[in-house]
Amino acid sequence: MSAKPADPRRKTSALSALAVFAERRTIVMLALGFSSGLPFLLIFDTLSAWLRDAGLSLEVIAIFSLATLAYSAKFLWAPLVDRTSIPGLTKWLGHRRSWMLVCQALIVLGLWLVSGTDPKTALGAMALFAVFVGFAGATQDIVVDAWRIEAATVEKQGAMAAAYQWGYRIAYVVAGAVPLVLAEQFNWHISYAVMAAMMAIGVLGVLGAPREAAHQVRPVHVEGLPSRPALEAPEWVVRLALFILGAVILGSGLAADASLLSAGLAGLGQGAAGEALKAAWSAKPWGVFYQLGGFLAGLAIIVVAALPAPGLRTRPGAYLSAALGDPLRDFFTRYGGIAGLILALICLYRLTDFVLNIMNPFYLDIGFTKVEIAEVRKVFGTVATMAGIFAGGFAVARWGLMRSLVVGAFLAPVSHLAFAWLAVVGPDLNALLIAIGIENAASAFAGTVLIAYMSSLTRVGFTATQYALFSSLYSLPGKLLASQSGRIVEASAHSADSGGLFAGLKGLFAATPPEAYAHALEKSQVSPQALGAGYLVFFVYSAGIGFLAIVLVLIVAARQPARAAAIEKRAPA
Repeated sequence: MSAKPADPRRKTSALSALAVFAERRTIVMLALGFSSGLPFLLIFDTLSAWLRDAGLSLEVIAIFSLATLAYSAKFLWAPLVDRTSIPGLTKWLGHRRSWMLVCQALIVLGLWLVSGTDPKTALGAMALFAVFVGFAGATQDIVVDAWRIEAATVEKQGAMAAAYQWGYRIAYVVAGAVPLVLAEQFNWHISYAVMAAMMAIGVLGVLGAPREAAHQVRPVHVEGLPSRPALEAPEWVVRLALFILGAVILGSGLAADASLLSAGLAGLGQGAAGEALKAAWSAKPWGVFYQLGGFLAGLAIIVVAALPAPGLRTRPGAYLSAALGDPLRDFFTRYGGIAGLILALICLYRLTDFVLNIMNPFYLDIGFTKVEIAEVRKVFGTVATMAGIFAGGFAVARWGLMRSLVVGAFLAPVSHLAFAWLAVVGPDLNALLIAIGIENAASAFAGTVLIAYMSSLTRVGFTATQYALFSSLYSLPGKLLASQSGRIVEASAHSADSGGLFAGLKGLFAATPPEAYAHALEKSQVSPQALGAGYLVFFVYSAGIGFLAIVLVLIVAARQPARAAAIEKRAPA
């Protein structure tokens, strides 16, 4: 593995656990988290304000969100990052830091080009530069994650993940506010030029970072395969074309946006088909299944592009199958019979959080004002999240990874019961503070621990690829269930109103203030008490689905240490 696993029986003192946060590599991680968050938010969010200010339509602005498509499919070129050295820089800085520095230079260049472009007269060029920034930013994320994993031991991964998330959230605030202020005082060109200069924070982080462990490039076995450039060139063209097609389809599925596929069909003279696909992709609630189908179809095309030709072993086939297949083979070989359980745990661990995609409607339905919601969620909620991130990092350093993972598995779903309580209490501001504080802190704790756990599963030589795969995988089941959240609330509410299974829950809302769910009849065609019952059922359901992760984490916690010990015994000294 990338770092030697800690003894599960070991318990670090509280002072030693806190000291991890003051280490040089942890402080560096704060700067690297900032440099990761800044480009993503500048092209995904803030750029839309510039485009709107320039008079562009919302439809055109929405298409610019595709500039971040690279973040959804970054695991596809992570093998390149694992296997390729940067001439000159790698010898000086090491494999990971040299890649980070190059990516940051490209991001600065991209943001500088964006700053010098006028969307009114050169919209196409701005779109191209935004995509360039997105690709460089996604690649930087791959390398930063790999450096984080390889630069620290397993018990320190919680603190490293916490520092990364703090830096990322600071970048979220900076990228969301500073460019708007600068644009108001000066103009958007100066605003984005200043943002390009702020990437110097990440550059300083790279230069101040300790060098990671010696990088190991896994060999590709092409013994007995003569080099035939003339014959291999057409094969490379076909394979890479299939690979790019699969990547676009897969990325569109992960990003839940079929605009690029629609534009491609339109370019082939199939505009009507493209619009139909785009409408189906975004339809509620069943569009998510088209997105999943796109992900699976894209993945199948990529597998075909990487597999060796049947009965014919060639160098392109050997290189691609090794680059994409070896990291997976290594994972399944090391973890054997529990590999499937580990992947299932990754997929289900944060499932409860993904279904909470109807919270703003809930807050409005229960009777809170928009200002109250904004103040509590964006101010107090952010503080609670930052505290939860710290607690997760501290727990990993203090208690060890598996104990913290078990705690996080229990905390996340149980915290949803606070919202069930809020649904009955009604629009009480103190109750809102308590519910959001508990859930945000618990969710941040679980997220930090999961990052540390996924980091521990990687192996030197495959770090970037394996972690990128894990981080892309964990959100898939959540997308499917999240599409049904609103239906569960309204179906349960109608059941309560019609004397069905949940009718008895209406009595719980007899003392709820009258302003709670006051618009239930108008919005959902049910009584206020029934809508309250619907939300109550939903939050109990959202906590209940966390039971799957609890069962899995207990099984994995019992079996993985023994498997890790067996791996260590087989490993060469």
